[in-house]
Amino acid sequence: MYTIQANQKGTRSIQVSEANLETIRRHALLRQLIDSTGYVDEAVLEKLRLNIRSLIAAQEGGCKDLLDLCIDVVYHNDMKAFGLGQLVRLYDEWAAAQEAGEQEGGGDESR
Repeated sequence: MYTIQANQKGTRSIQVSEANLETIRRHALLRQLIDSTGYVDEAVLEKLRLNIRSLIAAQEGGCKDLLDLCIDVVYHNDMKAFGLGQLVRLYDEWAAAQEAGEQEGGGDESR
């Protein structure tokens, strides 16, 4: 379980699970979400929410992982643009660690 800061003062936080991060990866939810400025604002958060809604609507079933992500993180009462920026940062670090772990694991098998 990871914790992201939801506001600049650090008085609010959101718990993000490994399953939440895996859902983000599986559905590529953060890919091309942020424009070229790199600035995360409320419009970017709303875009993410709309993307997830459309994915849920397109699936007839089996979207429990997306619903869990919505409940736990995306529609959390404290989730604002700052929190989304922290989530993106956490996901980037997590994805890099996952990739490094896969490369190390792959190297052991070839020996």
